[in-house]
Amino acid sequence: MSTDSDRRYLWHPYAPVVNPPPVFEAAGGSGARVRLADGVELIDAVSSWWCMAHGHNHPAITSAIREQCDKLTHVMFAGFTHAPAMELAEELRQRLPAGLKHIFFADSGSIAVECAVKMAVQYQMARKLPAKSKLAAHGGGYHGDTIGAMSLSDPNGMHTMFKGLLPKHFFAPMPAVPFDGEWRDEAFAPMQKLLDEHADEIAAVIIEPIFQGANAMRFYHPQYLKKLRAACDAHDVLLIFDEIATGFGRVGRRFAQEYAGVTPDIMCIGKILSGGAVTLAAAVASEQVGEVISEGGRGAFLHGPTYMANPIACAASCASLRLLDQYDWQSRVNAIESRLKDGLAPARAIAGVRDVRVLGATGVIEVAQMPSPQVVRRIVLKHHVWLRPFGNWLYTMPPFICTPDEIDAISETMLDLAAEAAQ
Repeated sequence: MSTDSDRRYLWHPYAPVVNPPPVFEAAGGSGARVRLADGVELIDAVSSWWCMAHGHNHPAITSAIREQCDKLTHVMFAGFTHAPAMELAEELRQRLPAGLKHIFFADSGSIAVECAVKMAVQYQMARKLPAKSKLAAHGGGYHGDTIGAMSLSDPNGMHTMFKGLLPKHFFAPMPAVPFDGEWRDEAFAPMQKLLDEHADEIAAVIIEPIFQGANAMRFYHPQYLKKLRAACDAHDVLLIFDEIATGFGRVGRRFAQEYAGVTPDIMCIGKILSGGAVTLAAAVASEQVGEVISEGGRGAFLHGPTYMANPIACAASCASLRLLDQYDWQSRVNAIESRLKDGLAPARAIAGVRDVRVLGATGVIEVAQMPSPQVVRRIVLKHHVWLRPFGNWLYTMPPFICTPDEIDAISETMLDLAAEAAQ
């Protein structure tokens, strides 16, 4: 089929409709690979925006979807419940950090962030503290593309043009100490100062624990989370962890917060949750947050996505979570981390490379200048490896089921792109 209709009518993400960039036509997928309409196969080195941890068309997930389609495809979650939602709640309860109990399903990661923010503000209002209606966040953070989520992302990042539209919140600089650096207590001073001065206005702090994604692509020191948890407690401020990108093993632990041994009051999850097959996310709150908002049954949380707890998505997610345990995700992620460290290390000798960093199944080469889209496309087709670099970052977040040879191919492609960027 010709892609004329695509160029004529479809608007792709982060792209113009006038003279749009070329796209590949995907016709199928299996394992870590996407099959194009012309028969070429590409290794999906970014897990289709970080969600396809089990690879494409995993039979356990597609089977769960088919079975659910024969029973119930959708029903509103107001006034109804259903077996897939209850089953998923039980699966999550076995895996969630202790203390997080109440699961509010959402359509997408951005909506989960919106829900978490509304929970935090409604919690403070239920406590008769309406002045605590702002949030605090980090520079370099990313929480999604909806209005509320954008307002909490790096104010100097990709959403700069929308500043006049966005609510105003408080921002501390991004955490200064890298993941494997030597911790310095003064590195927390900016966030401490912000909370000391504005805690009476702040309902919650929201951050991406350990790994800052689309506005920074960097890993920071776990001690920061410990200091932040203590500071939030001292100032009567809730702590929200956005684990949408990091949750379910992406950075080497089931949840990134485990590196610090702390638990937030509200946590956002998504992406790997459904194995990338169907969109689903959730905001998960502590028992205290749920009970205070509910006021003994008199208060209702004021949010209700149409496709909340969609039965097909819940069925897919149950299968996805079971898969993680069945094939020992920890060993697979550890193996990917080791292979990426070895494979990307030569990039440090390439001119223009600022840094190389790897944690779990995530690898980043930071460059001074990004190669052109035309060069990226040429290298993708040369190696048959799909990468979508942005900003100053060549990165991979591959499916957990990648073979050693596939990881090596990804590393080779990234090195080739880094060398092209240096020219």
